[in-house]
Amino acid sequence: MTGKLISSLVAACLILGAGTALGWDPAGEKNAQAAIAEFKRADPSMDAFFKQAYGYAIFPEITKGGIGIGGAGGDGTVFEQGQSVGSSEMSQVTVGLQLGGQTYREAIFFKDKAALDNFKGGNFEFAAGASAVAVKSGASKTADYNHGVAIFTMAEGGLMFEASIGGQKFSYAPK
Repeated sequence: MTGKLISSLVAACLILGAGTALGWDPAGEKNAQAAIAEFKRADPSMDAFFKQAYGYAIFPEITKGGIGIGGAGGDGTVFEQGQSVGSSEMSQVTVGLQLGGQTYREAIFFKDKAALDNFKGGNFEFAAGASAVAVKSGASKTADYNHGVAIFTMAEGGLMFEASIGGQKFSYAPK
């Protein structure tokens, strides 16, 4: 049992450390633009969120894995009124029944300036109860903001069995 726990912790640390050092990366913005196109292609009605949100953060690839204890991490680009303004790094630790690994994209929309400013404060967190909408055609038509934030995810690959709790934490660095 102790060996599995240590292996899980090592795997989680490796995943969380997989992101680049927080700072502006022009290639990251290009990857974010490609991810935006993928979100819109998967659900054309999602274009309304991109047009109406005050700002959004796009994480083109988040890597997640776990065996009992898990972790996830990824780098993203933050946009304010359609213009890139900085970068963000997401990290997550989960505990519970879980096995496997996967990659996915995440889009976080901020309804107004106050919600985006809260995110840009640098230590933004989603509690374990925060829910995300899985992107598929038409899914965004019924989605709405919760406390000024709407979250969408899109699976890229892998297989993950999970019944765990944990939260996501984000850092922010201006461009």
